[in-house]
Amino acid sequence: MGDVVSTHLDEGRREVISAHTRQVMAEFGKVYEQQYAVALFNSVRFEIEGGGSAQSQLLHRKDPLQDKSIFSGDLFQYLEENKKWRNRFIYVADSYNISYYENKLAHDRGLHPKGVINCAGYKALTSMDEYLELLNSCLPDTKAKAGNSPFLKCASSYLLILWHPYARHHYFYVRTEKEQKKWLAVFQDCVRHTNNGLSEENKVLTPAFTDSVRLYRQAKGHYGTWDMMCGDPPRILANLVMETLHQELRALIGPRLKGKLQQRQRDWMLISDAVYRQVLAQTRVQYEGLVQTCEAKRPRLDASLRTDMDQIITSKEHISGRIRALVHLRAEQLLRSNVQPYITSILEALMEPASRGFSEVREVLFREMVEVSKNTLNDGGKEALGKHMEKISMLAFHPVKMQSCYEKMEQLSLEGLQQRFEVSSPSVFIQRAQILMREQMDNAVYTFEQLLHQSLEGQSGEQLYKVIQRCQDRVLKKYDYDSSTVRKKFFREALLQVIIPYMLKQLYPVYSTELPKFKELIFEDFSRFILVENMFEEVVLQSVTKDIMMAVKEAAVQRKHNLYRDSIVLTNSDPNLHLLGENPIDWAQQYGGGEEQAGLGNRKRRQVVSMIVPEGMAPLPYGSCLEVPGVEEIPEENEAQMSEEVPEKPLRTLEYLHQQPLSATKSTAPKEPGSPDSVDGIRELINPVLEIVLPLSEEADDPVLTNGMVHLEEGQEIKAITTVTEVLPGDTAVERAIQELDIAVEEDDGERLVECTVDSDVELVPPSAYSSPRHHDDSGFQSPTNEHREEEETQPLKEELRAGEETVDPEQVMVTLGQEDNESNDEMGETKEDIAEDDSDVVSEI
Repeated sequence: MGDVVSTHLDEGRREVISAHTRQVMAEFGKVYEQQYAVALFNSVRFEIEGGGSAQSQLLHRKDPLQDKSIFSGDLFQYLEENKKWRNRFIYVADSYNISYYENKLAHDRGLHPKGVINCAGYKALTSMDEYLELLNSCLPDTKAKAGNSPFLKCASSYLLILWHPYARHHYFYVRTEKEQKKWLAVFQDCVRHTNNGLSEENKVLTPAFTDSVRLYRQAKGHYGTWDMMCGDPPRILANLVMETLHQELRALIGPRLKGKLQQRQRDWMLISDAVYRQVLAQTRVQYEGLVQTCEAKRPRLDASLRTDMDQIITSKEHISGRIRALVHLRAEQLLRSNVQPYITSILEALMEPASRGFSEVREVLFREMVEVSKNTLNDGGKEALGKHMEKISMLAFHPVKMQSCYEKMEQLSLEGLQQRFEVSSPSVFIQRAQILMREQMDNAVYTFEQLLHQSLEGQSGEQLYKVIQRCQDRVLKKYDYDSSTVRKKFFREALLQVIIPYMLKQLYPVYSTELPKFKELIFEDFSRFILVENMFEEVVLQSVTKDIMMAVKEAAVQRKHNLYRDSIVLTNSDPNLHLLGENPIDWAQQYGGGEEQAGLGNRKRRQVVSMIVPEGMAPLPYGSCLEVPGVEEIPEENEAQMSEEVPEKPLRTLEYLHQQPLSATKSTAPKEPGSPDSVDGIRELINPVLEIVLPLSEEADDPVLTNGMVHLEEGQEIKAITTVTEVLPGDTAVERAIQELDIAVEEDDGERLVECTVDSDVELVPPSAYSSPRHHDDSGFQSPTNEHREEEETQPLKEELRAGEETVDPEQVMVTLGQEDNESNDEMGETKEDIAEDDSDVVSEI
């Protein structure tokens, strides 16, 4: 693999890549320096003039994931180096980067991970067909079919693939569909979070960067939304470089690749990843230098702005008026004929899934708060309340619990509108709405915590339940108002993102030759803060803003969208609540429920999504993937809670093995579920041991023992006396049963030898030292949810014994142990219930 990369990316070609990156960054840097000054002007103006949107009713938590991690567990990962699958321990930190380790011990010891995946720009897939469809776009004139992928021979159909148009692809698999769905929710949350990598709190750097990227792409003829606006600024700039570089390299290197189709695609992915890493390293260094240069000029620019703010605003409004007069007629005509007829359709397409998603957020929040009140009432006391509040506090960041909300937004379809308005994909709007859902959920949960904590003093019992109910109602009312405000803002921004690029593409070529003359009207001292291109965009935006505001206002009247009218403005009903919002609450420490923390040892970071493995228990065989909690609740790390369909099964300890018969401990051959382990299994089925059958005397009331029936050796005891009127021969039945058992064990051994040869390229983790041979995983891919199938299987030997007419009634069989067995039993202190070895003398008598 390294040879393929070095062959096609020699020093000369790498220098070409570096030169191309420097050229793009130089062009972008000029635009960025201009937009930085404009963004600083807008920030200072907003600071001086004030204004803004309506005040939020819900509180906002500054650092919700402090001292938290998202998830960790085991997955099988495909290694391209040796084309094999290996078990890896996956750890998702609060940064949502996916780190994979050799095993959990390596992570716990603080060793460096084998690798870290930044999910920005990735797509999480579960279908090989979907993956191959995306893979076909890598090289021109190549088509691959499912099943023709030799480098992905997998022992399971439950795949998890992270796909990126430029970077390396990552392949994982699990053994059950349940695990796949929950890992997919975690991966999608990682992608969602890292794609939203620009902080809105930075009022200068963020708008300067986004405007620079948009204007740079518009100068190249690319209007509309961009799918690769993902991640932090250096990664977005790397995507910007690769947008043109990738196509050039593909046309240059693609025809020179050798081998079969899949091999060529695989080689191209390795080459593309190497190029992307080189470009990313370069853009990171150059962007940091660009920001440092602009930040060094900021004090001087800020002082100039505050001194001349009035003159700058007056000059800008004068020039904007003249530009508006120039473009007004054509812009109005374009708006009436090509835009207005579609505003309602675009808005409806956006509002339907978004309203369902935010309604689902409210439902999930309501259910969780009801569970808190019910459990507190049933369990009683603040200790139970602290335990349940500790769980609900991270509800917004639990990907499985929030999945039902996110899925509602994924139903967004702009089909028919995308081509007209050049919307590359609805994913930009989907992920934005999902991020807003998560923010609103966290705000609501945090507000519920603060209100409840404020009202708990001196409350208990029935009063505590009423306090929770009052806080719940207040939070839901605040959520309804805030979610309405957030959605209306989202709809307005989405409409602008769809419409403005379309109008700019139609209008800018018409006026591009006339706009430069307006630069002559700008004073030189103000030219850094007033740019003609920005004012032209503002004029176009103002021409369509009125129509967008009216459309959203009309939609607010419709009840189906659950929006407040703009005339309804709630004042802050809890003036002291915002003062409390600065203090995070540790429910486990203040009200109990911190037992799980004590059981975590030295683990400092608590997981939002917990593993269902009790502390102190041995790991599951083969490092099986530890389950993400279900939608029913969010268990803590030390809760031994399994899914309802899987019964609890204790591990086999040394004490347990001492209690088992000698034959069971010596046998190392694995057995199929449902098969008896030894002769003890047969005896439990047919129950023949030490039972004496006596004829019933018609004259006597009690049965009479005669010397001719039974001869007892020293140390033997009579277990039961059964009276019958007829005795049937039973030697052959018992012997046949024992022979059936031996044949079944031999067949099991043969089948296991054959099965162990399958998928020999897969590295299997050794079974736990505490696991029983009966629980041995034949294939290496058994899910923990299938461990107890032996309890569901029928007993074939037992059924066969029931079927025949010649079988012996269990009450008519007596087994006499040999002298050697009796002596050994006496030495070991064992009783009649001990089991002889298969090669010991077994005598069956009537």
